[in-house]
Amino acid sequence: MTADPGIARREGVPLPATEDVAWDKAAASIVRAGRRMDERGWVPATAGNLSVRLADGRIAVTRSGGHKGFLTTDSVIEVNLNGQPLHEGDRPSAETLLHCQIYGHFPDAGAVLHGHSVASTVLSMTSDDAALHLENYEVLKVFEGQTTHATRLAVPMFANDQNIPRLSRSVALYLDETKAGYIIRGHGVYVWGPDMAIALARLEGLEFLLSCELERRKLLSAIPVRDVT
Repeated sequence: MTADPGIARREGVPLPATEDVAWDKAAASIVRAGRRMDERGWVPATAGNLSVRLADGRIAVTRSGGHKGFLTTDSVIEVNLNGQPLHEGDRPSAETLLHCQIYGHFPDAGAVLHGHSVASTVLSMTSDDAALHLENYEVLKVFEGQTTHATRLAVPMFANDQNIPRLSRSVALYLDETKAGYIIRGHGVYVWGPDMAIALARLEGLEFLLSCELERRKLLSAIPVRDVT
């Protein structure tokens, strides 16, 4: 039997039971997360993509173009760390390379989630700042290393770019300091964690905070300026 799981599947060679179980669990976790993200309105139409890294190096990722609210395990394909599909005819999203970048940079990253929420889309287009800063929110403690609300986290924002390799080079400059994920302007967020449960919790935390920040800014803009002259 060939030692490479991707080649084995492509050639129709049965994988060891433990590897099949791992794949099934990864695909099932992606399906559940996709449906939850759809319920929250974070992946409209065919937006977003989700992935899980397996211990043997394979990456399970959603196919390009599928609606995340209607995922099945057949909606999940295999790619390697370079984003290349391991089955002939499979087509991952070009953005899969951003997932692979996270896996390559963070050895403990086990799941990556990308969504297109209203809050992330709108907030990222209302400022030219390099990052969106979140501070004094209790939910900041969902992110790694945060133990108190009395903190300030930067969420880097990058210009949208259809040239994904070029976009990934911009992202690479900030990954070491990124604690709460990042935003592509007018597009959406990327969040990751050591497993799907934690990645999903961090996504929900970030989306909650972005929604709070959007509401806060709307309220502040609606408060009339008091004339003190």
